Amino acid sequence: MQARKQVEVKARTTAPVAAARSTTTSNSAPTKQGSASSNQEFKIGDKAVYPARGVAEVVSIEEKDIAGNRQRFYVLRLLDTDHKIMVPVLNAQNIGLRKPISDKEIKEIFRILKVKEVPFDNQTWNRRYRGFMDKIKTGSVFDVAEVLRDLSRLRANKALSFGERQMLEKARGLIVKEIAVSRGKSEDKVRLEIEAIFGPS
Repeated sequence: MQARKQVEVKARTTAPVAAARSTTTSNSAPTKQGSASSNQEFKIGDKAVYPARGVAEVVSIEEKDIAGNRQRFYVLRLLDTDHKIMVPVLNAQNIGLRKPISDKEIKEIFRILKVKEVPFDNQTWNRRYRGFMDKIKTGSVFDVAEVLRDLSRLRANKALSFGERQMLEKARGLIVKEIAVSRGKSEDKVRLEIEAIFGPS
């Protein structure tokens, strides 16, 4: 661990870390991808999507000695928070790092969001919450779209718990940011498109 850069090693999780503007070295994470275009290298200036964290920019590619081995890392800056994450280049695909979605995938997202008949069981809110969190952690944009849809439909029938409301905001934020970046539109315009499906938040 490097004290000066506050490098933090993440093991088998994609959950957010609290500290902003610090640098995280990520070594492993869920392998489910959100897009078919994940098997590739990134260049400085490229946009990349990190599972459960959202859209980032590749600000540099650095080499570091880790446990006596020389490794290359992408240094990512999350667009929402300016938090920086270091991802080993050789492990980027396993972590789930991918390019933003295509127009075809955006159409599939809106198809998922427009499904109206969503069955709900009698699970307690905390069990539902864990299920939604597991979906967000996969890194699949389609799983995140299902979370956004399901919680939006559930909200129309009953009051959401505080945790569910936070999860709804997180899912909406991830979807809105990625579509906005992919289409070159403002987030406000994308949010209005989604509100047209579910109604204002």
